[in-house]
Amino acid sequence: MTWYFDSHIHLSDPEYVSDMEFILKEMECLRLKACCVSMNFETSLQTLELAKKSNLILPFIGIHPEYANDEIENMSALIAENHSSISGIGEIGLDPTYANNNDDIKNQHRMFETLLSFAEKFKKPISIHSRKSLDDIFQTMTSYSTKHALLHWFDGSKKQLQKAMDMGFFVSYGPVMIYANDKQTLLSQTDESQILVETDGPVKFSRCFEMKSGQISFIPSVIFCASKILGKSFDEMTSLLEKNSNSFLGI
Repeated sequence: MTWYFDSHIHLSDPEYVSDMEFILKEMECLRLKACCVSMNFETSLQTLELAKKSNLILPFIGIHPEYANDEIENMSALIAENHSSISGIGEIGLDPTYANNNDDIKNQHRMFETLLSFAEKFKKPISIHSRKSLDDIFQTMTSYSTKHALLHWFDGSKKQLQKAMDMGFFVSYGPVMIYANDKQTLLSQTDESQILVETDGPVKFSRCFEMKSGQISFIPSVIFCASKILGKSFDEMTSLLEKNSNSFLGI
């Protein structure tokens, strides 16, 4: 029997604390594994604790570009101490939205490259935040292995999508794809072996989701939508995504 995968969700976010026991039970019933990404040192600690509660939690630790001005020493030590038990490093990346000046931009690049070096050293997959920074990400990643790198919530152009495919990135699509024609078009032009799905919870979604926070239970709907766009059965799409998820994770 196949497994569902949520390739990018923030289960360490406070939004989920009160419902965590239900979420873990839900994951068991759905046969769903989650790449639980982190934002900073504190949420990385929480992610590691969550992973102790269930082997369905695949812990990713790292520093989001929003927190690129944080100290790197604690995170470096945390990765080194836990490299054998973590599933990957993330969420890491670049985003000019969180930069107020050139120093902030430099700090983002420094943090991103430091964490990429750890991922390469310990042979870990990475979950990359690339909002408004895809070309910078591509340039930076020419110096690193992209075999197990995910551009989560891909939002680039068709040209940038082709560049991502050529460089061997995985790209993920989430609940917004259900009602966004541009995302459906991008999915249809993505190499099938490089597609993943995600929720990016607790991000809120409009339209049919009525501004509800992303729930892990949205994944079957995302898979169903993807199957229709690609002309596959639901089971075929699920099997493809399981294979791709395992390839991304290196398992």
